[in-house]
Amino acid sequence: MSRISTQMEDIAMGDVLRTDYQKSVAAYWNAEKDPVNIRLGEVDGLYHHHYGLGEYDPSVLAGPAETREQRIIEEMHRLETAQAEVLLDHLGAIKPADRLLDAGSGRGGTSIMANARFGCHVDGVSISEQQVAFANGQAEKRGVADKVRFHFRNMLDTRLDTGSRRSIWTNETTMYVDLFDLFAEFSRLLEYGGRYVCITGCSNDVTGLRSKAVSKIDEHYTCNIHPRSEYFKALAANNLVPIQVIDLTPDTIPYWELRAQSSVATGVEDPFLTAYKEGSFHYLLIVADRI
Repeated sequence: MSRISTQMEDIAMGDVLRTDYQKSVAAYWNAEKDPVNIRLGEVDGLYHHHYGLGEYDPSVLAGPAETREQRIIEEMHRLETAQAEVLLDHLGAIKPADRLLDAGSGRGGTSIMANARFGCHVDGVSISEQQVAFANGQAEKRGVADKVRFHFRNMLDTRLDTGSRRSIWTNETTMYVDLFDLFAEFSRLLEYGGRYVCITGCSNDVTGLRSKAVSKIDEHYTCNIHPRSEYFKALAANNLVPIQVIDLTPDTIPYWELRAQSSVATGVEDPFLTAYKEGSFHYLLIVADRI
């Protein structure tokens, strides 16, 4: 195990979970065993905690009734894995000797994919001890624990070495933290010219205050969705310069339409679809370089 990975162990809970809100978020994810996350991951052992991109194959809804649900599960998983591939596509030129950070790493799927693609070292951090243990178990099963490790750490204060990361990503995790504090930490961690990639849902400032549908999403996930403008203010304040911004909203709507027809629907599908279609919520990919 690398020195950097080793130095990340044995941090007291009080140094990771510093506020009542952080404790409540950690408790939510420690207890979470949602089939929409577990059953999809069981398809191929890549467990995601994000949503999907791309058109779904309508034939999954038309075949034999007795296998319909499994077809939907597999198709949803394909769309979620496609989303992770899009994120990895934007990390830039990664070499095997590079070190990456998955901030808010969930059950580890994207970190494992990054190592498989680039052969590099990846550290994931999460405030959920259950997720960290699960993700490390997956890395062990795949025989990549020497290069992919997950740690009980707060992404606002990782205690990693300054300038130690070539690339960092967040995949639907920024709504749990203050963006100025988060991007200050990322700016410290990235080497000069290093890259940050974010996929996130954000409220649309043009429509005014958050809509009822966006508020329902907040309530469901115990999060605080930021307005779109907040991302760019916080990036600019921390020497992170956007090089690419892509509106993924049209590409994620089919995933939600399929998920709404599945047995693993959680009830949040209608607020997502309403918010996307009314324009009060956007699904963005933001790529920024550290200067």
